[in-house]
Amino acid sequence: MSLGMGFPGAWRPNQSSTVALFDQLRLRIIELVDSGSLAAGTRLPAVRSLATALDVAPHTVARAYKELETAGVVQTRGRNGTVVRARDGRLGALADAAAAYAAAAKSSGANFAEAVQLLAAAYDAD
Repeated sequence: MSLGMGFPGAWRPNQSSTVALFDQLRLRIIELVDSGSLAAGTRLPAVRSLATALDVAPHTVARAYKELETAGVVQTRGRNGTVVRARDGRLGALADAAAAYAAAAKSSGANFAEAVQLLAAAYDAD
């Protein structure tokens, strides 16, 4: 999933704040992830692109991304960019299973409604 909402939008770090610029960016991304505005799988802008948009040094964005990766908020996929991770490991595993199910449904020729119907039946089968 690519970023379609125009992050960072109008938000800019406060250059006169005592909070470091990378930390302001890190906190802003966490806020957007926690609110659901940046969903799991959303690709964040490239370091240089975001640095230009925010008028900060690329190192500022790189450090924020690195700290977010260490905290498990994002995952860096090399040349494929940085993406938001599922915050709940349980949901991350479920998202992987859903992706596998969707691929299997598509390859077998099932349409979306049929796939959902089969999933609903399996979910309710106790």
